[in-house]
Amino acid sequence: MIYLARHGRTPYNDEGRFQGQGDVSLDETGLRQAAELAERAAGHDFAVLWASPLRRARQTAEAVAARTGLTIQWDERLMETHTGDWTDRSFEEMRAEDPVGFQAWLTGDPAWKFPGGESFQEQGDRVMAALEEIEQGPQPALVVCHGMAIRLALARRRGEPGPGPNAVANGALVPLEGGVDDAEEPPSATQTAAS
Repeated sequence: MIYLARHGRTPYNDEGRFQGQGDVSLDETGLRQAAELAERAAGHDFAVLWASPLRRARQTAEAVAARTGLTIQWDERLMETHTGDWTDRSFEEMRAEDPVGFQAWLTGDPAWKFPGGESFQEQGDRVMAALEEIEQGPQPALVVCHGMAIRLALARRRGEPGPGPNAVANGALVPLEGGVDDAEEPPSATQTAAS
């Protein structure tokens, strides 16, 4: 069984800004959420810990590793959507500049592609390739990654092409075979639409 965990909050999550594959650190709340996640993870007896190498996921996974004693296995396929030219831009700025693209992002159109970046279809393909390999190894597995990666993985398991509208809280622990409704959220969880 695989559980997916979203990294703790970053300043970009708090500000409503696209971070994509930018290397943004956790903020104070995010560090607390990482510690809370680590405590919950310790109760699951995970056999293996995988993570995206982006700093926010790395910091979260390191908190889990310190609490559980697991060695982190890094996989770039678990990284967040490559948001291309939208990286570092605010949601409001992009809503005003490209309302059609912004709506496609909001609805999770799998064919829509970030200018200079990737589509949700492309991201979903690489995330699922990683998860299929992880499923062949020791179980249960914990995968620390990103909100959109989790949404895409859950949608693909349901046979849906796009990520759907359900946000995943920072620090949430979500069973791959369940869904956002089955997520364990930390007390300090912050709902955000982007990761």
